[in-house]
Amino acid sequence: MARTLAAIPKPPVFTDPLEERAWRKYRLAQAFRIFAKYEYDEGVAGHITVRDPIVPHAFWVNPLGLHFKLIQPEDLILVNSIGDILPESGPRRLLNLAAFVIHLKIHEGRPDVMCAAHSHSTYAKAYSTLGKPLDMLSQDSCAFYNDLSIYQDNRGIVFEQNEGQAIVDAVGSKKVSNIINHGALVATSSIEASVYFYIQLEKICRVQLLADAAASGRGIQTMKIAPKEAEANYKQVGNQEFGWFAGLMEFELLERQEGTSFVYKK
Repeated sequence: MARTLAAIPKPPVFTDPLEERAWRKYRLAQAFRIFAKYEYDEGVAGHITVRDPIVPHAFWVNPLGLHFKLIQPEDLILVNSIGDILPESGPRRLLNLAAFVIHLKIHEGRPDVMCAAHSHSTYAKAYSTLGKPLDMLSQDSCAFYNDLSIYQDNRGIVFEQNEGQAIVDAVGSKKVSNIINHGALVATSSIEASVYFYIQLEKICRVQLLADAAASGRGIQTMKIAPKEAEANYKQVGNQEFGWFAGLMEFELLERQEGTSFVYKK
């Protein structure tokens, strides 16, 4: 067991901040293309951000109106805490105001968060209309045991900073929030973990909807995992390190499919 744990790869560590910036941009662009593969795109809605390792209080985000499937590192835009689009940005300098308002408050209020992802994916959006936490129906569900909040006060498109703050307050220290009648938000310590837990959340919302419908049709209740076992499972599959490692597979698959890899050019 010790050998297995020792062999598990770790996130890369950089001594050159410019190389780290290039790596984060590379990974972020990949994250959008992974979201596109799973059909998490919805017109101009949806955004993923990552902190910049050089400019304090600035983050990289997708430009408004560019399809997730097309996004490359050079397309990303860098925005600071007052909404300025910085010169390092790509040529398409259209900022999604909702993305700025939500993600600014997340990155300001949660120094532990490197990457935050929000989308209007089908099953998370459908489940959000119920306004209730996920049941612990499977080991996979336990990844979100006591780690998912519900934001009740959805007012539509988020344009005001006070609503962005309200969403962050609802998230608290958790890694996931379901925004009622809207979609999901995942915030973690790495791009890989945010992608992984978002994919898992979408799948689990689908399972919950299917299980609830099947149970209702039979006039019975679904079987739930007991709190003690749910907590034990959470410690195994809900932590940030597990999320990074599990998410890594999605990025390795994408690189194999696209025939690409990270190359840093000074």
